[in-house]
Formats: sequence, C-alpha cells, structure tokens
Amino acid sequence: MPASFSSLPSSPVTAEEEAHRHIQQALRLGRYKPGERLIAEDIAAEIGTSRMPVREAFRRLAADGLVVLRPNRGCIVAGLTLDELYEVFEIRSVLEGLAVRLAIHRIDEEVLDELERLLERMERAGQSGSSDWVVRHQELHGRIYALSGRPKLIRQIAALHVVIEPYMRIWFDYVDKPLSSREEHAALIAALRSGDARHAEQVMQDHILGTAPMLAEFASPSRR
Repeated sequence: MPASFSSLPSSPVTAEEEAHRHIQQALRLGRYKPGERLIAEDIAAEIGTSRMPVREAFRRLAADGLVVLRPNRGCIVAGLTLDELYEVFEIRSVLEGLAVRLAIHRIDEEVLDELERLLERMERAGQSGSSDWVVRHQELHGRIYALSGRPKLIRQIAALHVVIEPYMRIWFDYVDKPLSSREEHAALIAALRSGDARHAEQVMQDHILGTAPMLAEFASPSRR
C-alpha cells in the first residue's frame, strides 16, 4: 500500500498480510501484467513462506478486483477495459470528494504548508522525468485523505489507487509529466485554503473526472 496511506492503524504482520503486500506492490508497479497467471509456489518461494498464505492473499486480491480466480487456470491478473477504467474514476471522484469534505475542518496553515511542500516534490519528480511522480502524487492525495479521520474510507480509496497505479505509470511513460498537473493540484490546495467544504469537494471531483479521459487515451491497447 502506498506510503501516503501509512497513517492507518498498524498491527502485527501475518504471513498472509506479507504475501498480500508483496503481490499488491508488484501489481502497483506493473511487474505482473493483465492476463498473466500468478503461481502460488513461485511467490511463496520469493517471500519465504508456504503456499497457503499466498492463496489466502489471492482471495483478498480477488475481492478487491485486482485478480481473478478461475477454475483450472488459477489466479489471473485482472485488467481494466476502458469502461471499467472510467468507472473506477467515477467511484474515486465520489469517495475522494467525500474525504476532502470530511478533512477540511482539520486543515490549518501548517497542513497547507505541508501540502505545498508535497506539491513541490511532485513537481520536481515530474520535471526530472522520474516515475517517482506517481508516488509523490499519492503522497499528496494521501495526506489529505488521512485528515478525513475515516479509516474504512481511506482503505477503499487506497484500493482504487492500487488498481489505477499501473495505468498511471503507463501514462507517465508517454508524457514528460502529466499535463496541467501542478495547476490542478494548486487549485485543489487553494480550495482547501478557502475552508469551503462543498467547493473543495467539487474541485476534487472535477480533477479526478477530468483525468480519466487523458489516462484512458494513454492506457488504451493501441498506445502500448
């Protein structure tokens, strides 16, 4: 799970949780491709565990829509059609807009200064051509979500980011940096600074929904 969501309560890591995190990280980074079969024995050997925790991790990932469990084929990495990609962004816009609305009363000058610093880090990564931009982007958004004070909501948002991240990396590969990214995020911070919860919610929703068509263009099979 992205570091930006690490504010969630921690608990002792079980073998199943370790396997889940390992596979989820690989999916985020695009190590496993849509349609690829995941072999429990191979993954278990990588992380030094038995097959059972890996198989339990497969079930959790299937519940999140990241993999598909098929009879006689095992665990297959899920991919998104363009319609599904748009749907994920629609869901994100609602959940992340809600998170902003819940977070705004916890935002003060210290938090706003921190968000400005995170934006600068994201911008520097984009200017350097580093794919670290995706991580910095999640740090910025994740800091806002953490202020919502709703752990279940944060987990749902984080799961959607995991689904989208491989496509974000494809997008980044085709452009020097995402177009107008800084301007849109600066507008979001300005909306948070205004203290108007409904306005900030709308700005976040518009930002997410406006990103979907650009990402869909670069994630489509014809561009790969």
